[in-house]
Amino acid sequence: MSTAKGWCNMPSASDPVLRRASLRRRCHAWLLGAALCTCSAAAVTSDLYVVCNLNVTLRPGDVRDMFIGEKSFAGAVRLAPADNLAAQAAFLEKVLKVSAEKYASLWTKKSFRDGANPPPVKASDAEAIAYIRQTPGACSYAQSAPPGVSVVGKF
Repeated sequence: MSTAKGWCNMPSASDPVLRRASLRRRCHAWLLGAALCTCSAAAVTSDLYVVCNLNVTLRPGDVRDMFIGEKSFAGAVRLAPADNLAAQAAFLEKVLKVSAEKYASLWTKKSFRDGANPPPVKASDAEAIAYIRQTPGACSYAQSAPPGVSVVGKF
């Protein structure tokens, strides 16, 4: 007598144990998705400050051009932008409105076409702020605006 209930002796869909397990998996998947959305939304909704060395006078409208290599000077001061890895995803989304892939592609094309180098990458807010304080013309972005830097804009 064969007791097979389908392919590979799996229980049928009407089995209450199978239904509970399936419901549990769907519930766990939904909770995981909700948690990931909440975390990514929290990362994007936090304040982001574009800050520069005290000798830089820059308008918020010039930030995008500076980070994509279209603006090199603010008055007589040569700009030296730096990316902040800790806040880069939020910066690209909120300020530049591009994906990380598009940003990398933009700089790859610019380096071949114009010989320009992409901004150096700092690992944290602390490294970015230290770079700004010690480098004339330096600008970056951080999740806070400490004293001793010029705040260009809050995004």
